[in-house]
Amino acid sequence: MNISNTKLDLDFVRSQFPSFNDPLCKNWSFFENAGGSYVPKQVIDRLNTFMISTKVQPYAEYPMSKIAGDNMDQATELFAKMINATNTEIIIGGSTSINLYVLSNALKYSLKPGDEIIVTNQDHEANISPWRRLSEIGAIIKEWKINPETAELEIETLENLLNDKTKIVAVTHCSNIVGTVNNLKKISKLAHEKNAIVIGDGVSYAPHGFPDVKELGVDFYTFSLYKTYGPHLALLYGKEEILKNLPNQNHKFLEGNYPYTINPGGPNHEELASLLGIYEYISSVFNHHFNEEITDIRQKIIKINELISEHEEKIANPILEYIKSNKILNLIGKDRIINKNRAPTISFTHKHKTSKEVSNTLISNNIATRNDNFYAWRCLNSLGISTDDGVIRVSMVHYNTVDETQKLLKALEQL
Repeated sequence: MNISNTKLDLDFVRSQFPSFNDPLCKNWSFFENAGGSYVPKQVIDRLNTFMISTKVQPYAEYPMSKIAGDNMDQATELFAKMINATNTEIIIGGSTSINLYVLSNALKYSLKPGDEIIVTNQDHEANISPWRRLSEIGAIIKEWKINPETAELEIETLENLLNDKTKIVAVTHCSNIVGTVNNLKKISKLAHEKNAIVIGDGVSYAPHGFPDVKELGVDFYTFSLYKTYGPHLALLYGKEEILKNLPNQNHKFLEGNYPYTINPGGPNHEELASLLGIYEYISSVFNHHFNEEITDIRQKIIKINELISEHEEKIANPILEYIKSNKILNLIGKDRIINKNRAPTISFTHKHKTSKEVSNTLISNNIATRNDNFYAWRCLNSLGISTDDGVIRVSMVHYNTVDETQKLLKALEQL
């Protein structure tokens, strides 16, 4: 929670996103941010500039090429600082799924038959399938199951699964269905006591405040940049002492040149450079709200995270309260956000209507959302929910408003 008197200025925030004035978008309330967020003008400007002026092979000495390479390097450096990592510890790839498949292929060479891998049934499939496939080389897959009554992962269950044969624990930082923020710091501590490594999926966490990966203690951490106000890319962080020893997954001549060894084909040039716009947007929000001279990037992120958390509680808790109190709606996960214990990603079902019918009602009220299993089909299976019809999911970020919350509540009343 924000302990100062500063509140998030929604007029300023929304003025940074051209979509809110676009003829196609402006009459809609956007509640599908967990599938991908809108993009601020700074990112769009950076992308346009790159495509117009520097769309050449980077890192040559002529000016267009040199600027292209410099911008790509600067974007990598800034994003590393935003999550408290170094530029040799992050990889920018095409998607979280791609990044984790490449990582699993590299890690498999350190495993032997009988080694154990723990996955959950709460995760998005991106952080399950790559690890389950390692059963093909003799790894034993153990599933950390949610409590089917609460949909939560319980630490005691993990403690019973961990042993000296555990080599990998793959777990979501925040479920894209349940919304709960899991205690990655404690999970990492328990896993490290057994000399296991932890792969944290932050796709549903990072849009609500960039994490400090060192504080979490994870060995690897990933999230989708197109859900944190950028283009369709994904970031993978890895501890340098592990990353540099992984076998090369790229061209032979890049042997030993980590982190490129875990990024076949390298990053998308223009989209990587446009990530500078995310930092510029964050900086503009900071400068608008705080009259302070802070040069440490991570300190800026901390203060912005506090603003975002307070605002997200304000817009999400009335929805959680309404769904919880409504006898014909079934809420999944915690019924209140308190000190960021869950994300404003809210999934529910209706006792008498299909999720598709409910979604269509919301859409008819110009509320952009959908029904689906959202690639977390194992979670829905364990909760006894159809993976075809799925759940209705309304997901917010800091640019959503109180008025949009009220509009959603009125639409829900029609049900």
